[in-house]
Amino acid sequence: MSEEKKPSAPKSEEKKEAKAKDTPVIPELKPGMTVRVYQRIKELNIKGEEKERTQYFEGMIIAKKHGKETGGTITVRKISNGVGVEKIFPLNLPTIEKIEIKKQAKVRRAKLYFLKRGYKKRLKEKVIA
Repeated sequence: MSEEKKPSAPKSEEKKEAKAKDTPVIPELKPGMTVRVYQRIKELNIKGEEKERTQYFEGMIIAKKHGKETGGTITVRKISNGVGVEKIFPLNLPTIEKIEIKKQAKVRRAKLYFLKRGYKKRLKEKVIA
């Protein structure tokens, strides 16, 4: 009356597979890239119902910190109605749906903080293949 047990994958592998399906593939991001970051946002309407929508933030990456680590972030900056707006996105944030690369500027710095102080010249665009 012994029942044979079917070999199953260890639970750690199952968790990795489930996690791989949920997390989006993050492209190789570099300072100087103009990107569009799509993020899911939950809102409550007047009736108290929860509504979910996708909002994007488009701007130039001025800093990338901690590489592909768990705590890795990118700082994206744009000019909205003459006012500079910066947003820091953790790369492993579960609400980020995808990151689209729009343009790549030729830069010679790892951190582009000089763009905050009113850099007047345009950055040269590099062709993305």
